[in-house]
Amino acid sequence: MPETPSQESLRQMAAAGCPRLPEVPGVSFPPGLDKTLPTPDQKACLALWDRYGVPEHIRNHSRQVTRVMLDAGELLRNRGRDLMPPYLLAGGLLHDLAKMYTIKHGGDHAQLGAAVVLRETRNPLVAQMVYHHVGWPWRVDITNDHALHVLLAGYADKRVQHDRIVSLEERFADLLERYGKTERSRNSLAHAFLQAKEIETKLSELLEVALHEYSFNSRRLV
Repeated sequence: MPETPSQESLRQMAAAGCPRLPEVPGVSFPPGLDKTLPTPDQKACLALWDRYGVPEHIRNHSRQVTRVMLDAGELLRNRGRDLMPPYLLAGGLLHDLAKMYTIKHGGDHAQLGAAVVLRETRNPLVAQMVYHHVGWPWRVDITNDHALHVLLAGYADKRVQHDRIVSLEERFADLLERYGKTERSRNSLAHAFLQAKEIETKLSELLEVALHEYSFNSRRLV
């Protein structure tokens, strides 16, 4: 399939080495997971969708993101990693909880969504998945299981365009076309693309699975 002009622009920016966004130093994640955290199940997440007026197209997008997260989590568990399906499910279903509110009223949907999710669920890891699904400010380190939950949320969101599972190239081409109106926004998108590719590459090497070709089709959600 020939590349669209936006895909070619994205590749050129990535190849040129876009200005890197500053990373926040000194982060330290827990060495293990707290498995006692209260975590909403699927029914509770759907109730939160209703409470906060999540429209159907965002629900469909969130279902697909959750499918990717759960499938990737299963692959990682088979490799001995401690990925918790309840946390992944809640993070996937709730990552865009505040999207429609910020479309209407402005603001950062990841920040607002994380605050709402923390208040509603009392689960800081799920809130972190919501907060960082747009961007990850630290180096990509998949050796920590706590951080890996959060990285999966960001990666999965970038593999789903609307309600379709697509490649990172196709997803970012669409984002570039819709949101790349300024040099700053284009540089930010190119940085996010490079980071998502780094996550995909490291996960593919760990799993010995070419994730860019993987279908993520073994999960079904209501």
